[in-house]
Amino acid sequence: MSRLPAEFLSVRYDGSRFPGAASVAARPGLGPGANCQLYAYEVLRHFGLNPPDLRSSELWDDRERTVRVPVDGLRPLDLLLFNSADRAYGAHVGVWAGEGEILHLCAEAGRPVVWRPEDFAARERYGVLLGAKRVLPGLSDPGLGAPAAS
Repeated sequence: MSRLPAEFLSVRYDGSRFPGAASVAARPGLGPGANCQLYAYEVLRHFGLNPPDLRSSELWDDRERTVRVPVDGLRPLDLLLFNSADRAYGAHVGVWAGEGEILHLCAEAGRPVVWRPEDFAARERYGVLLGAKRVLPGLSDPGLGAPAAS
């Protein structure tokens, strides 16, 4: 994550800017702010992955462009989902940075921060780790599932 450009570290939290929101379609990118999902997906895009623009529960259920991975097998750029209960709807999304660190954007901090799993566990709203998802490499157009041209 040390290879992230500075603008990724100064993004302002804005809960109204989520994947599929009209405000994001009108002004793409992180400059106007982002919620946790939009931020995480843009981080993955920066590193060459093409995550689907899905909300938390859709991401958790997706089997075409992502796969669930065991938490003990995490790799950098895997997505972690946290919530206050064992449900994907409304879950918070962070990016596994390796070395026990998770990069994420939340309202509490207002800017991107790196927390450890115990930092999430100490907060009721993030106390349940639902699991992890890995974006499959090489998929191009969202919804098509076709491999990217080489």
